[in-house]
Amino acid sequence: MSSDGNKKQFWKRNAAKVPGSIQHVYGAQHPPFDPLLHANLIKAGNKPPPATPGKPKKATTFQEFESITSDAWDVGDDDDDLLAMAAQNLNIEVVMETANKVIENHSRQQERQRQDDTTEADQREEDTQEEAEEDEEEDEEEEEDEEIRLEEGEVTRPGVLFASQSVDYTESRLVKSLSEAPIGSPKDAAGEHAALHRQRSLPHRPPVIPLVARMADQNTSGTPAMTEREASRLDKFKQLLAGPNTDLEELRKLSWSGIPRQVRPITWKLLSGYLPANAERRESVLQRKRQEYFGFIQQYYDSRNDEHHQDTYRQIHIDIPRTNPLIPLFQQASVQEIFERILFIWAIRHPASGYVQGINDLVTPFFVVYVFEYIEEEVENFDVSSLQEEALRNIEADSFWCMSKLLDGIQDNYTFAQPGIQKKVKALEELVSRIDESVHRHMHHYEVEYLQFAFRWMNNLLMRELPLRCTIRLWDTYQAEPEGFSHFHLYVCAAFLVRWRKEILEERDFQGLMILLQNLPTMHWGNEEVSVLLAEAYRLKFAFADAPNHYKR
Repeated sequence: MSSDGNKKQFWKRNAAKVPGSIQHVYGAQHPPFDPLLHANLIKAGNKPPPATPGKPKKATTFQEFESITSDAWDVGDDDDDLLAMAAQNLNIEVVMETANKVIENHSRQQERQRQDDTTEADQREEDTQEEAEEDEEEDEEEEEDEEIRLEEGEVTRPGVLFASQSVDYTESRLVKSLSEAPIGSPKDAAGEHAALHRQRSLPHRPPVIPLVARMADQNTSGTPAMTEREASRLDKFKQLLAGPNTDLEELRKLSWSGIPRQVRPITWKLLSGYLPANAERRESVLQRKRQEYFGFIQQYYDSRNDEHHQDTYRQIHIDIPRTNPLIPLFQQASVQEIFERILFIWAIRHPASGYVQGINDLVTPFFVVYVFEYIEEEVENFDVSSLQEEALRNIEADSFWCMSKLLDGIQDNYTFAQPGIQKKVKALEELVSRIDESVHRHMHHYEVEYLQFAFRWMNNLLMRELPLRCTIRLWDTYQAEPEGFSHFHLYVCAAFLVRWRKEILEERDFQGLMILLQNLPTMHWGNEEVSVLLAEAYRLKFAFADAPNHYKR
């Protein structure tokens, strides 16, 4: 009985809120409740049905619920009646006045836009006329100068003409780009039109490369001219390389503080041991080594789809598109095919290690440096298909042999379980604990293991931490330093870690430390920052290299 009583109370208490009853609805989609409009419906909805004699109260209560909720599912004319009644109460004058205001505002906006467009068009025409007049004046002056030169007996040679054109293009690139102009400048439209007019006679300009992917730092096109000191260093290199027998020890000393771009290709080949010091033997050695490499291609490359080689080739094929994805040069199909051949042949010839992820990064500095041997412009957007086939073959073979020379000294980094990397990471931990105990304890306190971030530093030789331009500068010193890649790199990593001491000590949890150490802000770095890093690394090497027990706990 108690349950029946509860049910009766439920139906009575909630009868006004069940589906189908009319409620006060306030909101953006509904007008406020109007008692006059809904009076009849409320009365009809709240009027209880006649009680049936002889029926228990339970049945009567359910009949009330059924009558109240019947309109929730029945489709009738109630909705139409409600709409008709609501329409009668709308103020037609207010509706019309509001509609007229909307139309007037829209008309004003369109008229204002047309006036602005007309003003801009007139301004553009005036700027175009001014530019055309200036160009005509310049052309007339050039013609007069040309006539004077011809009268004086001067002959314009094609080489001089091309040089003048390249100088004009170089100077034009020094002008600040329109994209750097402040937003909202009143002369934006006119400036854009004038820039397009000026660029009609210029070569197509490549898209802007992100700062982290730019390889130009100094002594490259588009940068200021060399200083006297840089020009003097370049002369010293040329004199040293011009001799019949290059003094490699003197070349290493000169290369330690950086190699000018103009002589970097041959200097790297000499310092890596790819070319002999004797100048007369170099050409024959180059021809023999290049033929030997392409002999490997003919002998081994067709086996890349064999069952026992297809896994290696598949991994190489996956990794190459990930190599320097921000630099268009490395996204060209012909460049990726070159990298595939280099890496596959190296893996086949070194079965003890085979191909390991990270080796693909080590090809890129050699490739870029040897491309510079054949071009003068910036390399980031350079289309290698414009090179002659022989030049491309030479670049590929030279990159393969120099990368092989590098890996011969650090091959234990890539053998099974990579013992070389694990030893170096452990040595790094011991070294940092001596040179900066605060950083070491801070990372230990938040349970950051050196292997978690320094493994990549050793596996990729800091190439994922630095822009490629900095890697090339770093490798100048590595090539000049005895055991640079295998031994000096440890001290560079230690100096690199301590370089971020302030940022490391500011992080107060494991996640923050790992995010910092895996995304260090080096995108703005150039030669100056790398030189400071190398100087600190040399200081550490001078203090600890000859006494390895000094940095052990």
